[in-house]
Amino acid sequence: MNESSPIRTETARAYPAEAPAAPPRRRARPLRWMLVGLALLGLGALAHRWYDARQKPAGETAATHKGGRGGRGGHEMPQAVGIAAVSTGDMPVVLQGLGTVTPLATVTMRSQISGYLTEIGFREGQMVKRGDYLAQIDPRPYEALLAQYQGQLARDQALLQNSKLDLERFRRLSQQDSISRQNVDTQGALVKQNEGTVAADQALVDQQRLNITYTRIVSPVDGRVGLRQVDVGNYITAGNTAIVVVTQLHPISVVFTLPEDDVARVMRQVRKGTKLTVQAYDRGDAHEIAGGTLDTVDNQIDVTTGTVKLRALFKNDDEALFPNQFVNARLTVETVRDAALVPNAALLQGTPGTYVYLMDGDNKVTVRPVKTGETDGTRTVVLDGLKPGDRVVTDGTDRLRDGAPVRVTSGAVAQGEMRAGGPGTAGAEPAPAATGTPEGGERRGRRRQAP
Repeated sequence: MNESSPIRTETARAYPAEAPAAPPRRRARPLRWMLVGLALLGLGALAHRWYDARQKPAGETAATHKGGRGGRGGHEMPQAVGIAAVSTGDMPVVLQGLGTVTPLATVTMRSQISGYLTEIGFREGQMVKRGDYLAQIDPRPYEALLAQYQGQLARDQALLQNSKLDLERFRRLSQQDSISRQNVDTQGALVKQNEGTVAADQALVDQQRLNITYTRIVSPVDGRVGLRQVDVGNYITAGNTAIVVVTQLHPISVVFTLPEDDVARVMRQVRKGTKLTVQAYDRGDAHEIAGGTLDTVDNQIDVTTGTVKLRALFKNDDEALFPNQFVNARLTVETVRDAALVPNAALLQGTPGTYVYLMDGDNKVTVRPVKTGETDGTRTVVLDGLKPGDRVVTDGTDRLRDGAPVRVTSGAVAQGEMRAGGPGTAGAEPAPAATGTPEGGERRGRRRQAP
C-alpha cells in the first residue's frame, strides 16, 4: 500500500487526536480516593467526639461545652442517688475465728482382758448413759481360775489357823520351861509366813473377780455410740482390739483461734468474770447453728501462727453441732452503747481517707471525712464526723464530687436502703476524691457504661 494512501493518513491522524484525553482520567482517580478518605476521617472524628461526650460525667460535659453550644451545657445535670439516715443504736464488738466442734469426751472402748466376744449389747448410733451395757466377753475361763484361787485361799487359811494354835501352845510351854525359846520364835515366823500366803491367795481371788467384772463392758460416759468395729465370735486381745467409740454430745465444745492482738481484750473481760457469749455459724458464715458461752482460754500463744486457742461450751440439746464439724465462731467481747451507726455502703476510701457524701439540703452533696470504729459487716460505728439524723449517700456515688447536685428518686432510695441493709456491703468500693472526680474514677465509670 502506498505511503500516501488516504487510509493510512487518516488513521495516523486519528491516534494523536485521542492520546491527550487519557491523562485527565488517571489524575481524577487519586483525587476521588483522597476525598473519600477525608470524609471518613471527618466522620471518625465526629464519632469519637460524640463517644467521649457520652462517657464523661454530666458535670465534665457541661464544663467542656460551656459557652460552646448556645447555653445547653451551662449547668450540671443532677445525679440520681440513694440515701440513708445515720441512726443510733448498740454495736456489739465481735471477734471471729475459725473453729472445730470438739467433744468433751471421746472414748474408744477396748477390753481390759482377752477372750472371745460373746454378745453385743448396743445398737449402732444409739444414745447411752454412763454404766450402760455394751458388750460381753466369755467369763468362764476367769470363773474357773477364781474357783481355783478360792480353794488355795481356803487351804492356806486352814494352815494359818493351825500355825496360830501351835504358837499358843508353844508360848504356854515356854512359860513352864518345857520348851526352848527358839521353838516359840520359829513357830511365830511360820505364822507370819502363812499370813503372807493367805494374803497372796486373797489377792488372786480379788484379781479374778475383777477380771470377771471386766468381761462385762459398760459405757464410761454419756454419749452416742458409733459403728461397731468388731463382730461377735472374734477373739479380743486386752488393750488392742477396739469394739466401739462413744462420743459425748451433751454438752459439746468448740475450739477456735483468735489473733494474739485480741488476747488482751478478751482476758480483760475474763478477769472481770464476765460471761462472754459465742455463736457458731456454718461453713458459709451465713446461718447461726448454736449459741454458747466462753469456757476457757489456752495458756500460751502458738508462735507459728500467732494465734491463741479458746474453748466455748454449747448445750447442743438439738445436736446441731456434730463432732469434728468446721464452724465460724463469733465471740462477743463487749457492746458499744448509743453509737452513731452508718451503713457500710456509704463509706468510701479516697484522698481524704474514709469519707461519705453528706446531703447538703435536698439537692446537693458535700464530702465529709469520718472516723470509724467497730463494724458488724452491715453497719459501722462513726466516732467522728457525723451525728444521728444526717443523711448520707449509699447508692450512685461513682460520679459524685464535692458540691455536686443530686436528686433522690424513690427507686434510688429503695436501692440504697437495700444495699445498706444487705449482708454484702461490708466494704464500699473506692470513690473519687473530695476535690473532684479523678482520672481513675472516670475510667471506672467508662467501664461500667461500656456495655
